[in-house]
Amino acid sequence: MRRIRLNYVLGADTGSAPLHNPLLDLLQAVREQGSISAAARVLELSYRHVWGELKRWELELGQPLILWEKGQAARLSEFGAKLLLAERQVQARLLPQIEALRADLERAFAIAFDDSVHVLSFHASHDEALAALGEEARTRGLHLDIRFTGSVDAIRALNEGRCTMAGFHVRLPAVPGSRGSSSHSQRTYKPLLRPGLHKLIGFARRSQGLIVARGNPRGLHGLADLARPGVRFVNRARGTGTRVIFDELLGELGLAPAAIEGYANDEPSHAAVAQAVASGQADAGFGIEASARSRGLDFVPLVEEAYFLACLKSTLEHDATRALLALLRTAAWQQRLADLPGYAPMQSGEVLSMSRVLPWWRFGGAWKRSRRKAIS
Repeated sequence: MRRIRLNYVLGADTGSAPLHNPLLDLLQAVREQGSISAAARVLELSYRHVWGELKRWELELGQPLILWEKGQAARLSEFGAKLLLAERQVQARLLPQIEALRADLERAFAIAFDDSVHVLSFHASHDEALAALGEEARTRGLHLDIRFTGSVDAIRALNEGRCTMAGFHVRLPAVPGSRGSSSHSQRTYKPLLRPGLHKLIGFARRSQGLIVARGNPRGLHGLADLARPGVRFVNRARGTGTRVIFDELLGELGLAPAAIEGYANDEPSHAAVAQAVASGQADAGFGIEASARSRGLDFVPLVEEAYFLACLKSTLEHDATRALLALLRTAAWQQRLADLPGYAPMQSGEVLSMSRVLPWWRFGGAWKRSRRKAIS
């Protein structure tokens, strides 16, 4: 069993990768460039250093990493390719935990080095745009201490005082159900949120749908196709907003979870779902477009949703909250958000009345009239 040791770099510019390994960086460069010399140039290292490191690692691991054949481009051995695949899968699966660990470290050093830095604690459903917001905020003296968790757990953390801001998402339009019954989203979120106590902050509109292999070889165009024989699915975990929406859609279709192969197999993030499809472990997953596109996969949009930030009304005047609202309203941030696949600004930075945005507290004529107006 090989042991793993982690370390981190403290500095002004440490690169964008949350976790990396020098050996895997070498292997990735060789795979992409096709030669040791080209890989060395890309990494800004000497040919001698790269050659020596590869040989040292082959000796350390006891297996060849590169196949050397005269007159042919250098390529990874089967063992080298498996190492690279394993690292990608681990990075995708553990991305929320890795980001949370990095956030903890950065928060500690932000406080240690600069007392003027504002810190805002988040528990939030995993989201590519929220991670980008954290990067943007750091350039403006605002540190977002983000812990990625399910939407339900995020709101519970807010109510228990474990964070200042919670990120969750709901379908558009959010509906209270039909014929006197409540929707799955309503049953999930309504007990956790109270008009007057909580406030919602507009953040983003995003697409969710099927993440499939490039070219969509299985011809999957809707959730009903997931029930076809031989189609392997990978799910999001219970308590996540995506799982709430997925189960709600299944219920509306009258499709039993047991009819879907892999329904019980879940992953903790959109990135991990996309990686499961990219690696061939699944034919499809349900998630956001940005995670699919970042891995060269195709995406079948099925539903639009609103991603909200929830806070207690009493914290709106805190310096950190006011700094966040100001950032969300900037043109620079909204353009960066719009550049992410499947995202668009949606009342970004606006403080919203919960009972106006969500219909779960009004079931009479006023709500019906507003729905008819929105549809027409």
